[in-house]
Amino acid sequence: MSSPATVQRLRTAGERVTPQRLAIAEALVDAGSQLTAQELYRRVRRRHPSIGRATIFRTLETLVASGVAQRLEQEGHVYGYVACRAEHHHHLSCTACGRVVEIGEAYIRSLADRLSAELGFEIDDARLDFYGRCADCR
Repeated sequence: MSSPATVQRLRTAGERVTPQRLAIAEALVDAGSQLTAQELYRRVRRRHPSIGRATIFRTLETLVASGVAQRLEQEGHVYGYVACRAEHHHHLSCTACGRVVEIGEAYIRSLADRLSAELGFEIDDARLDFYGRCADCR
């Protein structure tokens, strides 16, 4: 995800594009794995020492709402955040190293179709996150 893509996604969601939001989004992209708000705060402060903790939390909510990032639950009711591409997808989240892999809708489509057919439920949206250990951590 590049800065121009992030800018466009924020604008499409009706959000203001600020240097702080871009810095936080880019830190998520650069991380390559999920980060808690506290970990993200420490990383962003290295380059932007004046940024506050509250800005990190507010911006994370904005990034999640606009689809630029996704919130994933970690053990102990802590949330990790990961940068996301624009296309609809789901996640495989490694509970050992924090690595997150995006998986396409094709993996889930047959399940959604079956639920619709068997239960008569019209599915408008789905967000599935799978938790376990990646091949490297197993």
